Amino acid sequence: MKKLLFLAFVLVVASASLQAQRYAIIDTKYILDKLPEYKNADKQLAEIGTTWQKEIDDKQAQLNLMYRNFDAEQFMLSEELKKKREDQLFNMEKDIRELQKKRFGYEGDLFKERQRLVKPVQDKVYNAIQKMAVNRGYDFVLDKSEGITVIFADPKLDKSEEVLRELGFKS
Repeated sequence: MKKLLFLAFVLVVASASLQAQRYAIIDTKYILDKLPEYKNADKQLAEIGTTWQKEIDDKQAQLNLMYRNFDAEQFMLSEELKKKREDQLFNMEKDIRELQKKRFGYEGDLFKERQRLVKPVQDKVYNAIQKMAVNRGYDFVLDKSEGITVIFADPKLDKSEEVLRELGFKS
């Protein structure tokens, strides 16, 4: 009976060790920050965002001036003219909100530019990660940047440098 129990225990331990999973930890933010094409894309996005924000700020400054003028003149305006100016102010405010949403909103112009400029670089990195994982036999690859919280990671497990080498970047 003891031999049978011992044999069952050995089989359970052996099967558990066969199913041990290999994993690696990487830092995609670190990897992306090392790539010149990502830095260029990020710089272009910042410039585009700044240009569009200036456009919105200019329109907002124009609207603020119109409000100040309206406040100063409203007592001298007829009800019809007053209503017309209020409508102009309302429409300009609405246009500014729509422009802001169009430029910076969910799936707005900035999102589309990010897809155009950054996504190819991210795809290149993810393909290198996948290739490294398949070649080295990893079952899981965890990303310790921004999205997933890793409380502790042994630095030996960080394979970010290997991904950079896979991308042809020499550190």
